[in-house]
Amino acid sequence: MKHLIFTALFWLSLFSTAQAQQLKSPDAALVMGFSLQNDGTPTYTLKYKNKEVIKTSKLGLELKNDKKSLLNDFTIIDTKATSFDENWKPVWGEVAEIRNHYNELAVTLNQKGTDRQVVIRFRLFNDGLGFRYEFPSQKNLTYFVIKEERTQFAMTGDHTAYWIPGDYDTQEYDYTTSKLSEIRGLAEKAKTANVSQTSFSTTGVQTSLMLKTNDGIYINLHEAALINYSCMHLNLDDKNMVFESWLTPDAIGDKGNMQAPNHSPWRTIMVSDDARDILASKITLNLNDPCKIEDTSWIKPVKYIGVWWEMITGKSSWAYTDDFPTVQLGVSDFSKAKPNGKHGANNTNVKKYIDFAAANGFDGVLVEGWNEGWEDWFGHSKDYVFDFVTPYPDFDVKGIEAYAKSKGVKMIMHHETSGSVRNYERHMDKAYQFMKDNGYDAVKSGYVGSIIENGGNHYNQFMINHYQYAVEKAADYKIMVNAHEAVRPTGICRTYPNLIGNEAARGTEYQSFGGSKPNHVTLLPFTRLIGGPMDYTPGIFEMDLTKLNPDNHSHVNSTLANQLALYVTMYSPLQMAADLPENYNRFLDAFQFIKDVAIDWSESKYLEAEPGQYITAARKAKGTNNWFIGNVNGETPRTSNIKFDFLEKGKKYTATIYADAKDAHYKTNPQAYMIRKVTVTNKSKLSQLSAPGGGYAVSIIEIKK
Repeated sequence: MKHLIFTALFWLSLFSTAQAQQLKSPDAALVMGFSLQNDGTPTYTLKYKNKEVIKTSKLGLELKNDKKSLLNDFTIIDTKATSFDENWKPVWGEVAEIRNHYNELAVTLNQKGTDRQVVIRFRLFNDGLGFRYEFPSQKNLTYFVIKEERTQFAMTGDHTAYWIPGDYDTQEYDYTTSKLSEIRGLAEKAKTANVSQTSFSTTGVQTSLMLKTNDGIYINLHEAALINYSCMHLNLDDKNMVFESWLTPDAIGDKGNMQAPNHSPWRTIMVSDDARDILASKITLNLNDPCKIEDTSWIKPVKYIGVWWEMITGKSSWAYTDDFPTVQLGVSDFSKAKPNGKHGANNTNVKKYIDFAAANGFDGVLVEGWNEGWEDWFGHSKDYVFDFVTPYPDFDVKGIEAYAKSKGVKMIMHHETSGSVRNYERHMDKAYQFMKDNGYDAVKSGYVGSIIENGGNHYNQFMINHYQYAVEKAADYKIMVNAHEAVRPTGICRTYPNLIGNEAARGTEYQSFGGSKPNHVTLLPFTRLIGGPMDYTPGIFEMDLTKLNPDNHSHVNSTLANQLALYVTMYSPLQMAADLPENYNRFLDAFQFIKDVAIDWSESKYLEAEPGQYITAARKAKGTNNWFIGNVNGETPRTSNIKFDFLEKGKKYTATIYADAKDAHYKTNPQAYMIRKVTVTNKSKLSQLSAPGGGYAVSIIEIKK
């Protein structure tokens, strides 16, 4: 139920003069100041527990082909302050109910000489600040082009940053931990090593950006509700330690085509002296609109397996044949094509995965490489376009769907766009209808390679609109979407909860391309997951990939216990058991945790957390009294100490602990684990070793009397 509160106490939290305002969070720990400089430039500051965390920072937008930008010469013509408090229930999530509680200040500015108006709206929560630019309907500002947004985030010192470089096309980097002053030098080295990355910046970083001050304040910079606007990166002035927004351009360098009335996405600043608060924050979701799908009964969390890891590792292939001449001018004739013998999406192999899913209680099976065209795209044409409805000769769409249905398993579709988004949009209705006709309720979409249209990058306004269009169109067909290589999420899953997952970061697949840093999974929840769940595809049990493909010499930099813990620490309603069935059959006692772990939660507690080092999370399965714990560890071995005081008083539980063995190590002994069972209550404690790149997982099942 919604509650709008206007109290004397709140009004005391707002101090106003002709040029300056002050807004406090509901608990008064955060204080935001707004003022105009002498030249009419809008600025803001932010304090946390009387400590400055954002110094005086400028606000505004530079316009293209305009005599005057929206940067200065403003006067304040109106201010409105409100307080808001509600509880809302997500369709799926880390918790069953979310509190949305903030104090708000809307400042209306009028620009001298142009008579243009801009509203800057601030919302201050107990755990951070959100603000955005709003452009009301007005005669002097209707159509305009953004040359650059000039939003600043002025840091108070040379903080520690956990960052990936600015890039218009990918977020698939390992994170670097450094001082702000070191970013330029380290990024220049990275660019030298990645000369093909033409959109790579040596002074820019991507959001969500995690920071830590020398006195232990955690700061996170991101954006929320990215709709009809370019994705924001941050450019660093490392002499003054000031970040400035840096929007993704289109082919001619424009950063956004706007028509009033309209508004920007929210710019978010999370702040706390406890890292666990950053992980638990719901600011990003709260700054998005409520759900727009009236009937959400068809949106279900999914635990799945799939014909994918064997392709990523090179054990099998997406393409049915290597014989390109069978496909010419969009006309396919595979009757004389010679199968390459490695095609993974064949009927026999897919049925093996369906059988395994059915035997172990999984909801779905994802099949990639089922449709024609992969041999063309991989082998010859960078601009190949798929039609999303034509299967290879060895994949019987209707037969497989009927077989899966008989086993109680749903099939998950795969749509690789190959970067041709206009082609995908032309085929979208037909493709989605094909899915529904054949029993598919979820799709994994892909955007591998350069975007063919409108500038060739993944994060400009054109592409943001495409991703949104795909999600909304899918909702019309009651289809859930898991978008890979798309823009990083910004909480839109609140409004459209059929957006059940995204990749948008360096996922498990990179363990097959040379590996990721062992502390990578201790950083993703502080960065990528701030905006929404990730289809990270965990659950790898065989770390030596030469055993799958003799030509693949990569090593998965994780212990087996760490892989189990990811199902809890890497929150997602879409969880894949990514390894091959035969590898799970070798470790059935450990695989039991993947079978048991829930994917939808009523409560979540972050018990321990330090970015880049460790995370321990506990979650209560929705509709039960059972809990699951996951701990992931970085490079340094440590002993995790936790309490079970979140359990219900007076009840007993059986805790099954899946942990690293004493000699476990992500590189030298990753499959060394031990399993033990103990009885616990809310007074119990656990002291558990976590190996380098390791961790532990615990299932806590109520003992029924």
